[in-house]
Amino acid sequence: MPRNLRVASVNVNGIRAAARKGMLPWLETADVDVLTLQEVRGEATHLADALPGWHIVNDEALAKGRAGVAIAAREPIDIWRIELGDDTLDSRGRWVEADIDVAGEKVTIVSAYVHTGEADTEKQVAKYAFLDAMESRMPKLGELALITGDLNVGHRELDIRNWRGNVKKAGFLPRERAYFDRFTGPEGEQVVGTDGTTGTGLGWVDVGRRWAGEVDGPYSWWSNRGKAFDTDTGWRIDYHLASSALAERVVDYRVVRAPSWDTRWSDHAPVVADYAF
Repeated sequence: MPRNLRVASVNVNGIRAAARKGMLPWLETADVDVLTLQEVRGEATHLADALPGWHIVNDEALAKGRAGVAIAAREPIDIWRIELGDDTLDSRGRWVEADIDVAGEKVTIVSAYVHTGEADTEKQVAKYAFLDAMESRMPKLGELALITGDLNVGHRELDIRNWRGNVKKAGFLPRERAYFDRFTGPEGEQVVGTDGTTGTGLGWVDVGRRWAGEVDGPYSWWSNRGKAFDTDTGWRIDYHLASSALAERVVDYRVVRAPSWDTRWSDHAPVVADYAF
């Protein structure tokens, strides 16, 4: 029987806080098969408490209360990995991948939390190193693969409401955006990045942009400053990046923006897509 795989991704801004503020009532009605989480800021026991009945794999940051990624599924997860790059890479709590069986086919799903970075600092150096490792890993993930998460880069001007005010800030730097030019460029072809560099396209698909078309947003994160949420002055930095084969199976996509500021349970909105099998 054909079926759909529903994958939701969200930066929870702390799993315990999200659980207190209403994540579970949303999840109970969302009919999600696989949930990927970023910025967990907790341990495996906190995830288990917040998501009773789910099968969970995770990677915690070395510093308590920081970063953290997880993948939760309705069915047991037998094969999962956290390896990304070598021992010099700052990737703990930022990358976990799992192989999920869907109707007899293997799908590799990643929960990724890219460094925020800060222009002209060591934080930005760490961000570029992570993106380098990610670029190297992507071709090895398999035919049906999906990278989800808070990737902390607005790829195009459509992805940030106030893009003109952020051209020299982390999250919208030309070099950062050039990685996404290559990620989503035609596979095997030479791609000229936003920063003028040339690299090889990997052929992945930004599901959100393909589904929404050439429109502003839809945004997935809003600053807590001022009335950014109320005026929809946001950033689209939470992604489903699908391998070309998996991207052809997308049958629905949406950003679940809360109806009001006071009903949010994270400063990010869940990003949900359905894939047909």
